[in-house]
Amino acid sequence: MTFNSAQEKYDYVNDMFTRIAHRYDLMNRVMTAGQDVRWRRLVIKVANLPEQGGRLLDIATGTGDIAFEAFRQSPNLDQVVGADFTLPMMQVGQGRANGSRVRWSGADALHLPFPDNSFDAVTSGYLLRNVVDVAQALREQCRVCRPGGRVVVLEIPRPANTPFGLLFRLYFHHVIPFLGGIISGQKDAYAYLPASADAFLRPEALKRLMEQVGFKNVTYQMLMLNTVAIHVGEK
Repeated sequence: MTFNSAQEKYDYVNDMFTRIAHRYDLMNRVMTAGQDVRWRRLVIKVANLPEQGGRLLDIATGTGDIAFEAFRQSPNLDQVVGADFTLPMMQVGQGRANGSRVRWSGADALHLPFPDNSFDAVTSGYLLRNVVDVAQALREQCRVCRPGGRVVVLEIPRPANTPFGLLFRLYFHHVIPFLGGIISGQKDAYAYLPASADAFLRPEALKRLMEQVGFKNVTYQMLMLNTVAIHVGEK
C-alpha cells in the first residue's frame, strides 16, 4: 500500500482507526492469541517508572491498554496521559475506563502538546509504522521525556527474510485481512497492517535511528518468534 503524500497517509490512518475502533481490542486478542496483553505488561515493566509520584505519557494510546496497565502495576503514579490523534479510539477507551485516573489528550505524535521534560517515561504501541516521519516522532518523545527517563517502543518490525519470516508474511498478508474482514468488517484496514510492517524498519535499524536522534543505551528484545520488538532508549 502506497500513498502519494504524507497528508494522504495521515488521513488514511486516522480514518482507518476510526472505522475499526469498535473491534480493535477484540481483533488484537484474536490475531496475537492474547499475547498482546503480555507485551503491554512488559512495556510498562521496562519503562522503569518511579514507585511514587511518577508521570507517564502513552502516545498512540488507542483504547488505553498500556495506560491502564501503568496504573495496574504502579497505582501510586501521579499522572498517566493517554494521547492519540484518533478520537474515536480514545472514546472506546473512555468507555472501558471504569474509574481509571487516565487523562486523555488529542495529540499529533509529530507535535506533542506537552512541555520539555514532562514525563518520567514515554511509551507507544504500534505507533511508528503509522507516522509519516519516524525520526520526528522519536525526537518528540525524547523532548517530553525527562533526563534519565525511558522511551519504550512496542512495534511490529519488517519481517526477516528467513523461512519463519516468510511464513509470518503469509499469515500476515492472507489470514489477518480475512479475520479482520469478518470481525471488524474492514478488510482493507487489516491489509494495511502487514503492508505497513513490510515498509517499516528492521529492529537493528530502528535501534540506530533512536541513537541518532539522541537516545542512550538503546536495547531491544524480540518476542513471538521474532515478529514483535520492544525497544528501550534512555534520554
